[in-house]
Amino acid sequence: MNLKKNESQEHLARRSRLHEILIALIKQQKDLELMDDGVQVFENPIHYSEKYDPSKTVEHNQRIIKKYQSLVRSAIALDALLESENYDISHGRIS
Repeated sequence: MNLKKNESQEHLARRSRLHEILIALIKQQKDLELMDDGVQVFENPIHYSEKYDPSKTVEHNQRIIKKYQSLVRSAIALDALLESENYDISHGRIS
């Protein structure tokens, strides 16, 4: 029972550490974009502009998702590196 509790606590500690690293990486980004929802197409179908291309919204969102995935992978790699070196990260500082 204690083993499961310890594993659970370690999992929560690692998850929290990953979140801290990810937030630190996000804060370093100068122009991190958010995804477009493409709602303007459906809001007013009568005045639908032919200039609007839904595929561009999809491509834009895919680029943003890849950026976020890259940040998450970087956070995981940094966490693994910190863990292998037995570092303690708390309050945004490595000690």
